[in-house]
Amino acid sequence: MPSRLGRAWRSSLWRVAAVLLVALAIGGWLHAIPQALLVALAACFAYGVFRLARLCRILTDVRHVPAAEGSGLWDEVQNLLRRRQRDAFEEKRRLVHLLREFRNAAAALPDAVVVLDRERRILWFNTAAGSLLGLKYPQDIGGPLTNLVRAPRFAEWLRSEPAEPLLDLAAPSDENLRLNLRLIRYADEQSLLIARDVSQLMRLEQVRRDFVANVSHELRTPLTVVHGYLDMIEPESMPEYEPILHELRNQSRRMTQIVEDLLTLSRLEAQSDLPQERVSLRSLLEALRREAVALSQGEHTVTTELRGRHDLLGSTKELHSAFSNLVSNAVRYTPAGGRITLRWESSERGARLSVIDTGPGISPQHLPRLTERFYRISTSRSRDTGGTGLGLSIVKHVLQLHQARLEISSELGVGSTFSCVFGGERLLEPLALAETT
Repeated sequence: MPSRLGRAWRSSLWRVAAVLLVALAIGGWLHAIPQALLVALAACFAYGVFRLARLCRILTDVRHVPAAEGSGLWDEVQNLLRRRQRDAFEEKRRLVHLLREFRNAAAALPDAVVVLDRERRILWFNTAAGSLLGLKYPQDIGGPLTNLVRAPRFAEWLRSEPAEPLLDLAAPSDENLRLNLRLIRYADEQSLLIARDVSQLMRLEQVRRDFVANVSHELRTPLTVVHGYLDMIEPESMPEYEPILHELRNQSRRMTQIVEDLLTLSRLEAQSDLPQERVSLRSLLEALRREAVALSQGEHTVTTELRGRHDLLGSTKELHSAFSNLVSNAVRYTPAGGRITLRWESSERGARLSVIDTGPGISPQHLPRLTERFYRISTSRSRDTGGTGLGLSIVKHVLQLHQARLEISSELGVGSTFSCVFGGERLLEPLALAETT
C-alpha cells in the first residue's frame, strides 16, 4: 500500500511539474511568465476541486465506489475508498450472517428467551416464548412485558431487579406448565429473560417425595415392632449376645430416627407456608441452652448471648426443630472441653441466630454441600456420633419457609459457625414494648 501511494504521489507531482513547465515555456514565448504560472496554478487548483467534487458526488449518489482508471493521487484515494468500502461490506455481511445464525439458534431453543429494555418493554423473543409465555409476534414487540404476562408474583419479581430466579410459576399459556425464570442483565439498558419449562422435573420430584414419604411411613410400623421386641430381650439371660443386642438396639434407634427425619422432610417439602405466630427468642434461646447442656452431660461449656431485643414471626415448632438440629450437631462434633455459644443478634434490617462451636472445623470444599441429604464429611464419624445426615436439610427447608437462609463458616482447627439469617420483615418488637406503644 505505501508503494502504491508513493507512486501515485510521484505521478501527481510529475503532472503538476509538467503543467508548470509548459506554462513557463508559454509565458517565456509571450513574455508573461508570472501570468502563465498563475494560470497554471489556478488550473491545477481547479482540477483538484473538480476531482474532489466528483469524489463527493460518487460517495453521495453511488452505492459502490467504482474503480478509478488513472494513476494519480486522486485516483489512488478513490481506489482506497473503494477497497475500504468493499471490506466494510464484507464485514457487514459477515456480521449479518452471524446475527442471523444467532437468532436462528435462539429461536430453536426450547427455553423462552425475551430481550427487554430498561422499561421492561419487549425488543425480541423466540418461538418458545410464544408457547410458554403467550407472546404473539409482531403485535407484542414494544409492549410492556408485565402487561402481557399477567401474574402478580411475576410482576413483583420483575420490578425488584431480581438476582435470584423465580421458581415454580404457572405458565400464562397453560396452568399445567410450571416455569423457572431468570433475568440476566447483559448491557446498561437491556436484559435477557429466560423461562424454562420444569413441569416434568417437578412431576418427577413429586414422585420422589411421594415415594420417600410412603416408604418412610410403611417402615415406621415394622421398625417399631423390631425395636419393641429388642427391648423385651433381657441381656442377662444371654450374656454372650449382649454386645450384639446392644448394637441391634442402637441401629434400630438410628434407623427409626432416619425414618422420622425423612417424614419431617417430606412434610416440610409439601408445605408452602407455616403458622405465623410470635416466637420469643429469649425463651427459645434458654430452651436451646438447656437442651445443649443435657446433650453435653457436662463435657462442654454452653453460653448464650442476647444482642437484640426483637422476636420473630414464624412457627415456634419448626424453628425450634431447626435450631435444635444445629445445637445437637455442635454438641455431637465438638470434643469434650470445647465451648458452644448460642447468639441472637438483631437490628431493624434483619437478624441472625448463630450456633458457634470450637470443634475441629470443616474443610472449605465440603461447605457448599452440607445441606444435601445424607451428605457426610466422614461416614465413620457420622455413624459414631449417631447422625442421620438429614439434620441440615431440615434446617434449610424450615428456613426457606421463613424466607430465611443458612450461612456456614468454618476454619479447620478453630471451629464452625452456623447462622440462620432472617430479613427485617420477620422481626417483631418484644411483647412488653409492643403493648406500651
